[in-house]
Amino acid sequence: MMIFDKAEFSSCHASTIVETEPGKLMAAWFGGTKEGAKDVKIWNARFDGQAWSKPEVLGEEPGQPCWNPVLFKSKSKALFLWYKAGPNPMSWTAFVRRSADNGQTWSKPEQITAGLLGPVRAKPIQKDDGAILAGTSVESHRAWASWLDRSTDDGKTWKRFGPIEVPGHPYGIIQPTLFFTRDGVLTALCRSRGLGVICQAESKDGGETWGPARKTDLPNPGSGIDVVKLNNGDLILIYNHSKLSRSPLNLARSTDDGKTWKMAKTLESQPGGEFSYPAIIQGSDGLLHMTYTWNRRHIKYEKVDPAELKT
Repeated sequence: MMIFDKAEFSSCHASTIVETEPGKLMAAWFGGTKEGAKDVKIWNARFDGQAWSKPEVLGEEPGQPCWNPVLFKSKSKALFLWYKAGPNPMSWTAFVRRSADNGQTWSKPEQITAGLLGPVRAKPIQKDDGAILAGTSVESHRAWASWLDRSTDDGKTWKRFGPIEVPGHPYGIIQPTLFFTRDGVLTALCRSRGLGVICQAESKDGGETWGPARKTDLPNPGSGIDVVKLNNGDLILIYNHSKLSRSPLNLARSTDDGKTWKMAKTLESQPGGEFSYPAIIQGSDGLLHMTYTWNRRHIKYEKVDPAELKT
C-alpha cells in the first residue's frame, strides 16, 4: 500500500514508522524536489488501521534540507521525532520534537547538543532501566564511523560511546541498527561503504565499549537496513540482498541471535528500481509493519505475519 497517491513533493526517501497506540501507526520521511534540495522537509502521515492520512509537514529548516527522520515511543509514553538539517551529512544539526498525545500535538523543535545526533536513521531501543540506546554515525570527508548515543533521562541529554569501526577500513560503516541477544550482548548491524556486505559489532557492557566490526555474509550495496527483535526472540532484518543495487528488498530471519541468517521473503524486485531505506517494527498485533522508499516517488507500507516467514 502506498502511503500517498499524490503529494506536494516530487521526491521522497528515508522513512520511519512507529505504533502510536494499539492498531494505529505513524510514518515520517523527507520529501522535496530532490535529496539535498533546500525545499526538503520532514513529512508525516497517520494510519488508523484502514487508510493513511494526507501527508503533513512535521519538520523544516528554512533554507536548509532536512534528512533522516526517526520516530520512537518510549516507555514513558513520550513520542519522539528526531531529524537532521544541513547541506550535507558532514554539517548536520540534529533536532528533536516530542508529543505527549500520540502525535496529535508536538513541542517546538529543540536543537540537540552540537556534535550529537541521537538516532541517525534506525529506531533506537530501550532497556528495562529506561536507558535509550541509539545507533548513530558520522560521515566526514575521508572517514565514516558508527557510534552509540545513550540517554538515561528520556532523551533530554545524550552521551556518546565508541567508535564502532572496521579495522583497516576508514570509509567503513554508518547507520547502525541495534538489538540485544538473548544473553544480553548489544549488537549493531551497519551499512558499509566499499565492502559490499553488512558489518556486525558487539558490546558486552551495554554499549560503552565495542569490539571491532566484522563482515557478515549478508550483502549490502551501501544502503540503509533495519532489524527488529520479535516477541519470541527471533530477529527479522529488512535489507537489499545485493552488493550493487537497491533492488531487491528482502527479509531475512535469524533464530540464533544473528549468528546466521536465512532468506525469508522478497518484498520487491525490479531491475533498475530502488526499494530502500526500510524501517520495521513489530506491532501490538504481532505483525511486522514496514515502510520503505519506492523509486523515490512514494513511501510504501507493508505488513507481514512473521509466522509466514518460513526459512
